[in-house]
Amino acid sequence: MTYDVRATTPAEHLAYVDAQRAASFLQTPAWGQVKAEWRRESIGWFRAGSDEQVGAALVLYRQLPKVKRYLAYLPEGPLLDWTTDDLGALLRPLAAHLKAQGAFGVRIGPPVVTRRWDAAAIKAGIADPACRRLGDLAPTDRDAAGARVVSQLTELGWRPQAVEGGFAAGQPRHVFQVPLRHPDGTARTEDQVLAGMNQLWRRNIKKAAKAGVAVRQAQGPIGDADLKAFHDLYVHTAARDHFTPRPLGYFRTMVDALGAESPDRLRLWFAHHEGDLVAATIAIRVGAHAWYSYGASSTDKRDVRGSNAVQWAMLQDALAAGADVYDLRGITDTLDADDPHAGLIQFKVGTGGEAVEYAGEWDLPLHRPLYKAFTVYMSRRG
Repeated sequence: MTYDVRATTPAEHLAYVDAQRAASFLQTPAWGQVKAEWRRESIGWFRAGSDEQVGAALVLYRQLPKVKRYLAYLPEGPLLDWTTDDLGALLRPLAAHLKAQGAFGVRIGPPVVTRRWDAAAIKAGIADPACRRLGDLAPTDRDAAGARVVSQLTELGWRPQAVEGGFAAGQPRHVFQVPLRHPDGTARTEDQVLAGMNQLWRRNIKKAAKAGVAVRQAQGPIGDADLKAFHDLYVHTAARDHFTPRPLGYFRTMVDALGAESPDRLRLWFAHHEGDLVAATIAIRVGAHAWYSYGASSTDKRDVRGSNAVQWAMLQDALAAGADVYDLRGITDTLDADDPHAGLIQFKVGTGGEAVEYAGEWDLPLHRPLYKAFTVYMSRRG
């Protein structure tokens, strides 16, 4: 089977996304508007000589300094049949199209899982001094389809990327997810999800309710006042937790672009206690995949457990929407209790979910001298 890759309109791209059970929000046309500093293009895969579409992608083009050549980046994409035994038939026309657009290299993030660790395994690993990283711990599940993708990409000349900080890290390879369906496909109930949480999480959810924490979702188009309230708390959180916050304008663009694409795409949540904002979050959903995207919490009144309350409300909302999974996004792979990142996985493991390892990001050089110059430039920046 042979395929053609060609540019499509954002509307055609969105129609393909909407026809899928789930797709990354980073592969929606709207995300290209959020990343306005990049050149963007919607593309589709079609069976050769026909209009039968079998894939889609958002491509973000990052220009080299002083040279009109680009790294073509497909974050958490493209949207393809990754179970195929002939990935080359799909990826070769992609490379040809992007090269014609001026790309010196391609970076993709196949949305395929390679390994999973359930909550019990992770807790055991944290307690074991011999286990310092997830890779030291036997996975609960190995995905054969994910292993085939890794094998095929290697054979086709794609290069796996490092997962340290900076642009080269791209999207997180390890995330934490709460499955909202049983293995047989039936939906879990709220009681079943709650029962899967650890005792501390259940106690904190009850404590928040008893303390009178009120959780609400911003209604209708998200206004400036609600967005500023979220951002003010987010900046406070950034100062406390020592990370660089994104500006308010970034979130305004994100809310407007994703909200215009679908009224159910992005939701803003607040937890208040006696009139004080104690936690705020942004949730995103595409099809049956729901994400906790950004969060903020007050240093004051942490004992009322507003963060647990708002997470539980978002989980309930995802269940009501028929989602397959609630995704708490990135974690590092550390299990070392002395590592400052360990607290993140310990917080998320309390939900009773699982750590999920994706295939990671992969590069294909199209112009080797320029690609080498780019990698040297990025390594010096890091």
